[in-house]
Amino acid sequence: MSTNVIMPQMGESIFEGTVTRWLKEVGEPVTRDEPLFEISTDKVDSEIPAPASGILSEIRVKEGGTVQVNTVVAVISDETPVAAPPDLREGEVPALERPTAPAAQATDVSKSARPEVRAEAQAIRSSPLVRRIAKEENVDLQGLEGTGMSGRITKKDILSYLSERQKEPAGTPSPAERPPAEGEAARDIPEGRVEVVPMSGMRRNIAEHMINSQRVSAHATTVFEVDMSRVVALKQQQELEFLRREGVKLSYVPFFVKVVAETLKRFPILNASVADGNIVYKKDINIGVAVALDWGLIVPVIKNADEKNFLGLSRAAADMANRARRKKLTPEDVQNGTFTITNPGIFGSILGAPIINQPQVGILCIGAIAKRPVIINDAIAIRSMVYLTLTFDHRLIDGAVADQFMAGVKARLEGWDEELS
Repeated sequence: MSTNVIMPQMGESIFEGTVTRWLKEVGEPVTRDEPLFEISTDKVDSEIPAPASGILSEIRVKEGGTVQVNTVVAVISDETPVAAPPDLREGEVPALERPTAPAAQATDVSKSARPEVRAEAQAIRSSPLVRRIAKEENVDLQGLEGTGMSGRITKKDILSYLSERQKEPAGTPSPAERPPAEGEAARDIPEGRVEVVPMSGMRRNIAEHMINSQRVSAHATTVFEVDMSRVVALKQQQELEFLRREGVKLSYVPFFVKVVAETLKRFPILNASVADGNIVYKKDINIGVAVALDWGLIVPVIKNADEKNFLGLSRAAADMANRARRKKLTPEDVQNGTFTITNPGIFGSILGAPIINQPQVGILCIGAIAKRPVIINDAIAIRSMVYLTLTFDHRLIDGAVADQFMAGVKARLEGWDEELS
């Protein structure tokens, strides 16, 4: 009896993952839920647990290999370990496990789909990474045959095509030789004292995710200044007792998560998404909280944030951040987010205009909380102030609605009156 180990789907719109490290070798025993290998996607770097106990009998995707989700990457069994095929290249999937495109069906030419519809369908059957490579290398994806599931064009497909294209007769300009397209930056050639370091898989995926977001959404930004004096005083008064009593360090994050969750219930359009010309209203309020890591950025999600009290949010935020830094997040921890909060203020940033985390339509940026002179009743006073920035998708959200949402967040923070336990 054997159990297949598959590449998990680590988030919405994620079709591929990269095996970055195997924690076990072929022939070693493994225990169910024991960390087995590490992967990288544009959502998260994570340790993946073993789905069953037994012997790791096969490793089918080597470290550095990128494959589609649901691809078998290893096998756990009680049988004698089987060596990998000698011609298995890094990241290659054996033919028996490789999904194949469905056989073409005969179609009446008079009833065939319009060219623009076919082009759109073809574009859908590829990952953002593949589309980026195609754009950079001036490749028409309509001319490629995909070997992935349902005919999807994979990274391997386009790289194989580029390899064959390099063998074309001399005189055909290579991608490096062609002039930059309109709006495209010229390729930089390093000169002088430089060090060239390949981008990590996670960094490349983040880059693609950000570029895709700006291409999809109509980004707009509004900034509000909020008096945090009441929250700051409450935190300073209770942080030691809160840590002693609850065993969790008191931070500003749960204050913002609590307020945003409550305000989203009044403005459900900020908790929605756009799909095929429709507005999808999400009934669950799942707030992603960005966590900065030495190797990139991860956005674990606090599910049903509106149903948790302050203590529950504090524990959830602390747990997510700790597990993110130790690469202990699971696929479920980074999926189904409906709104995102990012907090660069902890590094001293005053304000920012973050990029929307697709397929969401809003992201709140928290600046540094600092004492500033303000005018209150025609007198100068010192208050703990913060700039909050909302980036929203203008396709769906009007400026007035965005400002009303922010006014609600501001009012709740400035008038905070909730117990912390």
